[in-house]
Amino acid sequence: MGILEVKGVGKRFGGLQALGDVNLSVAENSCHAIIGPNGAGKSTLLNCLIGKLIPDTGSVTFEGQSVLGRSPHEINQMGISRVFQTPEIFADLSVLENMLIPCFAKRDGSFELNAISAVRNQKDVQDKAMHMLEDMNLADKRHMHAASMSRGDKRRLEIAMCLAQEPRLLLLDEPTAGMARADTNNTIDLLKQIKEERDITIAIIEHDMHVVFSLADRITVLAQGTPLVEDTPDKIKGHPKVREAYLGESAD
Repeated sequence: MGILEVKGVGKRFGGLQALGDVNLSVAENSCHAIIGPNGAGKSTLLNCLIGKLIPDTGSVTFEGQSVLGRSPHEINQMGISRVFQTPEIFADLSVLENMLIPCFAKRDGSFELNAISAVRNQKDVQDKAMHMLEDMNLADKRHMHAASMSRGDKRRLEIAMCLAQEPRLLLLDEPTAGMARADTNNTIDLLKQIKEERDITIAIIEHDMHVVFSLADRITVLAQGTPLVEDTPDKIKGHPKVREAYLGESAD
């Protein structure tokens, strides 16, 4: 049984079936990629995984607990952190101030933005924030205005903010979207490092096959809301059903 279990999930929007009988098991401490052409149901599935959407049928559980209908704060308390396509950072704050927030708040939800000044001089919080920035090669940018960072550095900061809360599951929605190739490769290297050094499970939705095949231990391919095939990257490459879904080639 995986750390994240999706069983018989189906979701319709009016007459459109977005997901149909999706079953998925994400093994602990693995990187599991979910891929598929546009309209395959990837975003709908992600929204079910984070409790944002409640499916019409089926269940989604994390460590045996249902995530359905839970608030973002409750999802965070369960040990799930999320990284969306557009980096979600506090653009009006410095890099270090962004990092202080999760280092202080953890999962109790008690931290407020106007309390930053109260924790700037708390050595344990400051030390943890600086340690996280050093791990992400962002320490030299700690005084930079977050809005002025490159997209790749914004993503790196957002991932650092997630990791500061010590999640057991990191969900990534196209983390390299809109990046230059150099930033994409840096993000791949960062995620490889996280995977190797931390006790964490990663689930990733991604269009860039270079990213997927660089990171994933296992891949699920969706098409029209239904899983086509699930296997290791080596077996997914060139799979006839995958070629048909992406390229329109016959699987016969």
